[in-house]
Amino acid sequence: MKRSGFLKRPDCSVYYEVMGEGPAIVFAHGLGGNQLSWWQQLAHFSARHTCVAFAHRGFTPSSAVPGATAPDAYADDLAALIDELKLREVRLVAQSMGGWTCMEYALRNPGTLRSLVMAATSGALDFRQLQGPAKPEIAEWLVQAPRTMAGLEARDILPAHGERMAREQPAAAMLYRQISQLTPAEFKADVRRRIFEMRNRPPALLADLKLPVLFVAGDEDCVFPSACVPAFAALAPKGRAQRVPKAGHSVYFERPVEFNRIVEEFHSAT
Repeated sequence: MKRSGFLKRPDCSVYYEVMGEGPAIVFAHGLGGNQLSWWQQLAHFSARHTCVAFAHRGFTPSSAVPGATAPDAYADDLAALIDELKLREVRLVAQSMGGWTCMEYALRNPGTLRSLVMAATSGALDFRQLQGPAKPEIAEWLVQAPRTMAGLEARDILPAHGERMAREQPAAAMLYRQISQLTPAEFKADVRRRIFEMRNRPPALLADLKLPVLFVAGDEDCVFPSACVPAFAALAPKGRAQRVPKAGHSVYFERPVEFNRIVEEFHSAT
């Protein structure tokens, strides 16, 4: 079963697609994507789950809105979508920017979720505030990552998928770029500035989440430090961590078989 529609919000419309039947999984995309980004996950999980993918407000084909304020409403939009579709015991899977959406929703509504997957993201939780063994590696990453991103951009490679996917999977890299180009670059730049402003909350808030939380990141990620994944997981009562070697920021797109296996095993254990 597949259907699509627009969720009517007071100031915009949010596009969504639903595929499959069974326990619900809602997928929240990153800055370079929309609902199409999850094609490899919907094809896999819809055999056993009701899969919901949506385009955040401002991301095509959802309504255009100001990028400087769009992320402020992300969690409210997600809550309205879950209510509209009458989903229960929802599993959330967030990629990068989608982590701001899903982490905020989880902190506000912890009792309504079955589990949370945070892929290459901590949302508004600030990884710079982490303490412990990961701190030196994170500090090193903070110095090196801007250089890596600048080098990639100089070669017209998107940091969101990285050098390895561009080299090993050029067709996938082209598709990634085509999906990203569906939404205006100026809007995405405004959204990026806003979510970085919002990334100031203490990691200790994870102690309030009693649901299972999985943090996943690629070890070659220059957008989000994979070193912080085990540190965040340690702060959540039911936290788990998975670092993926030979993968960049978008493990779900670059290594879909491995990503789907990791998420499926996590869901099976919860």
